[in-house]
Amino acid sequence: MKAEQQKRLTLSDIALLAGVSKTTASIILNNRGDDFRIKAETRQRVREVAQQYGYRANAYAKALQARKTNVIGMVIPDLTNYGFAQTAKTLERLCRENGLYLVITCSDDNPAQEKVAIERLLDRQVDLLITAPTHTIADYYQDILQHTPLLLLDRYIPNSGIPSITSKDIPSVAMLVENIVRAYQLDEFFYFGGQLSLTPSENRLKGFREGLAQSHLVEQSGWILHKDYQPESGYQMLAETVKNLGRLPKAIFTASYTLLEGVMRYLTEHKLMDKLMSQELHLATFDDHHLLNALPFHIHSIKQDHEIIAQQTFAILKEKLNHQESQSAQVDCEIIWRR
Repeated sequence: MKAEQQKRLTLSDIALLAGVSKTTASIILNNRGDDFRIKAETRQRVREVAQQYGYRANAYAKALQARKTNVIGMVIPDLTNYGFAQTAKTLERLCRENGLYLVITCSDDNPAQEKVAIERLLDRQVDLLITAPTHTIADYYQDILQHTPLLLLDRYIPNSGIPSITSKDIPSVAMLVENIVRAYQLDEFFYFGGQLSLTPSENRLKGFREGLAQSHLVEQSGWILHKDYQPESGYQMLAETVKNLGRLPKAIFTASYTLLEGVMRYLTEHKLMDKLMSQELHLATFDDHHLLNALPFHIHSIKQDHEIIAQQTFAILKEKLNHQESQSAQVDCEIIWRR
């Protein structure tokens, strides 16, 4: 039989049990007993009662008095996304080491869910909000800025004036695509991307097209496909391409590692992995993972520096909390060419 959970006691309850006033209990539990010359035995009695009943101070009440919570809210599209997870891990450590608490929630890249996640964080009186915006309509985010500092991660909203931390994806994608076309003398190259309404999608597609142009490969109808950044979308886009061509394409660039996961699952399920070994199919992706180094075939990639992204985010975060001017930051990417 389960033991009944004890009712959570209030400060008034603790004061009553310890035989002191609510004010005295509050002073002691906020470690200010010495300032008010409260007797040592009284302080000990109050603390023992608080410990016995598992009393916790009301963080929201304390935050209301101090006008800060030391809590940072963060909304990311997908908790399983390797890039966002790496950034969040480093940022959480930086916050923790500096007396701040990072609370992370997920939007599923859905504007309605992002709004719900943001509203719940704002209800908890976060001192600053970080989000990877799910659309480029500035009005909602501008409303948040009226009462809470805001940073945009991985994505930006043009002409909004809201600071953002992004990667320099256009030139890196262009260079990788050009090198692949020239190295393998390709006459065909497919692009699998996420939601075109998102700025990273626009930039990575722009970089892809610049790479084609620089290599003098003329884009053909049907080479560009878009869905979202879920692995299933990578699977579906390759299935659609194979159906239309009657064969595998000669080369694919996926705009995220999650889309590459879907492509790899399709190849595995249809027993087509040997096409990578024989280089009848060439793969490249934006984002990187250490597992790509362990494969018996080559998948070239563009690596974002998530450590630097987190550090830049934290630097701007501190500026915002100190009411200083802050500028957007762009972080270089590294091309990983596997031979």
